[in-house]
Amino acid sequence: MTDDEFEAEETTPDTIQPGSGVTMHFSLSLEDGTVADSTEGDEPLEFVMGDGTLIESLELMLYGLRAGAHQRLAIEPRDAFGYPDPENIHSMPRAEFDEDMLAEGNIISFSTPSGEEVPGAIREVRDEEVVVDFNHPLAGHTVTFAVEILEVSPPKPHH
Repeated sequence: MTDDEFEAEETTPDTIQPGSGVTMHFSLSLEDGTVADSTEGDEPLEFVMGDGTLIESLELMLYGLRAGAHQRLAIEPRDAFGYPDPENIHSMPRAEFDEDMLAEGNIISFSTPSGEEVPGAIREVRDEEVVVDFNHPLAGHTVTFAVEILEVSPPKPHH
């Protein structure tokens, strides 16, 4: 065990813990190396641990890290974005779509009855209907999450 590994286990104000403010660069890549999401060359991601910005399995990998740390982890589908669910694939009337958006692979934003926006990928365009897949685009994939922690701020005290 190196000193770095030992230090990362201690919880100090400059280590990531529940409620910490975190500023970091990250990349999320697929098994074949395709980068699905990244802040590289862009603004870093800023969030508070536990605020729902990251899925739980990604947050867990950050605990104990401090500014300057690099971490890389492969995450299985069940701990990342789940597995595709056939119930999330729907046929919708073609008339509900603008013809210029009807191309297989296009991702379109849909509004749910509750007003939430959800992405759907066009899987198939038929004469009368369009098959839309509402599964997360990364469902079923093992993803590699790589982070560089830029800044950690201590949790705000609860009043």
